[in-house]
Amino acid sequence: MRSKLPISSLVAGWILFPLPYALAFPSYASLRGLSARQEEPVEAQGGKVPPNPPGPPSFTGTKLVDDSDHPWQAPQSGDIRGPCPGLNTLASHGYLPRNGVASPSQIITAVQEGFNMDNAAARGATYTAHLLVGNVVADLLSIGGKTPLTGRDFPGENATGISEHGRFEGDASLTRVDDFHGDRIAFDQGLFDQASTFFNRFGNGFYNITVAAELRFHRIQQSISTNPEFNLMGLRHISAYGEAALPVNLFVDGRKTGAEKGQLDMDSALSFFKDFRFPSGFFRAAEPGGAQGADVIVTTHPVSPGRNEGAGNYVVDDSLGSVLDPCKFYTQFVNVTVRDLYPNPRGVLRRNLNLNLGFVYEALGDPSCPQVFPYGQD
Repeated sequence: MRSKLPISSLVAGWILFPLPYALAFPSYASLRGLSARQEEPVEAQGGKVPPNPPGPPSFTGTKLVDDSDHPWQAPQSGDIRGPCPGLNTLASHGYLPRNGVASPSQIITAVQEGFNMDNAAARGATYTAHLLVGNVVADLLSIGGKTPLTGRDFPGENATGISEHGRFEGDASLTRVDDFHGDRIAFDQGLFDQASTFFNRFGNGFYNITVAAELRFHRIQQSISTNPEFNLMGLRHISAYGEAALPVNLFVDGRKTGAEKGQLDMDSALSFFKDFRFPSGFFRAAEPGGAQGADVIVTTHPVSPGRNEGAGNYVVDDSLGSVLDPCKFYTQFVNVTVRDLYPNPRGVLRRNLNLNLGFVYEALGDPSCPQVFPYGQD
């Protein structure tokens, strides 16, 4: 098994891939069967050519990020927040636009600047999300729900935002209930209280990789037993483990060393997950990171990708790849998921899809995995 996850998650909770995609989400398959006349507005819209992804920053050490240039502000009326505590925190501190709508380049820059997230992980997660829930014509993405701030709709509009269940938000979150059980976006105090018992039992009051392994397995088993629609396929199988590792690497003050490194205290965890706020005087990680330790979480309590067919009836299904086979995930993501969302794109839409798919492949960083060109190479 690979110890490095080529596509790690940005924030808490994000994506699952039902198959076939268009059957599971028929309202989002609106490009299927459109005539050339109906597709014309996409070409006429013009759009924006997405720029090349930002590279790593010149300085990648720790530094104060809860600074005077980035004061915390509670979201104002109309500001968008979603299921992702990291992105929510960056928006509330002004590293991202405070309204919660940003370009992929802005998101990559922000997660590097605010959290010292690894460049490849930031690019892979951001462009994967953008293809699924962003406005690829306007090059804008909502960190929460659907909004006109990402640009006007075009035929086959998929700019639903990260909050959309079954796109870039998934079940078995550590601090949010499954969509089947209620509000999948809001912080759930009961789940945090449950998590805190794992902090105490396995981490001496802190969240670390050992705690993450136990809590991740527990939440998956809870969802299997109670959620008849539970799904852990494709990227959700990757992101479920990545999201459990991220707080250990990115939410711990970068000045901590030795035995304190990788130990997240409960007050700081609550600040990120509930208040979307850096702890007072917070320094970002001392070196670029992301989902380091996710391999330990996977191997401690292995769970194969799959889905429920009724509560408690978990059926193994690796048809969309998994954390153990990221190349298969990439291939199926392009050939199944993206192709089902955009079966016959043309003009600026096709151009921008090809560019964003190229950015995802570059972030994968695996030359042994052949690149897929669903819409040609021109």
